Amino acid sequence: MNSSIKQLRPALSVLLGGLTLAMAGSPALAHHPFAMPEGGQMTWLQGLLSGIGHPLLGPDHLLFLVAIALVSWERPRRWLLPMLALGLIGSGVAQVVPLSESLTPWAEAAVSLTLVLEGLVILGRLPLITLLPAIALHGYLLGGTIVGAEPTPLLAYGLGLLVAQGALLLAATSLSRELQGWLGERNRQLLAAVWIGIGSAFAWSILIP
Repeated sequence: MNSSIKQLRPALSVLLGGLTLAMAGSPALAHHPFAMPEGGQMTWLQGLLSGIGHPLLGPDHLLFLVAIALVSWERPRRWLLPMLALGLIGSGVAQVVPLSESLTPWAEAAVSLTLVLEGLVILGRLPLITLLPAIALHGYLLGGTIVGAEPTPLLAYGLGLLVAQGALLLAATSLSRELQGWLGERNRQLLAAVWIGIGSAFAWSILIP
């Protein structure tokens, strides 16, 4: 019994962290961190800080990037640039085709459900390539928070997103094998189920207030 509890400790630690994040804020945050102004009122520094803060302070965005480390990559570094590029492309598309306000709840729910897709990828039920459109959707919603900004804060925001997402993706892909070896397959599957549960709960809370 004691040995079973010890084996589950890594998973329980990550589970606790995930649940803390889930309770700390609402999914798919649609406002700028630190009570920053919106759109054209932003400075370049505020744009940079907002770009760095959004992937870190949005629970579903952060959980999605963190769980990349649980995916069984054959060559993890090979996926780094495509994921980062598609996230930034998604943010760029949001500037050209902004999200309709009536569709915002559905888009936020879809982003939350990418945690469910990610859990299924970790469990081997979906192919790895599923993560590419998922991260593009994250990028699209992140980019929507700065629609209407002047070019300078807009570029600074993009740079902030690049730094934050790039750092998290690099850490996740670099530490993937070591983390999974430490957790073990049983705990990895348990965490995949946790991510599915969190994503489903986020989506439910958005669509069923």
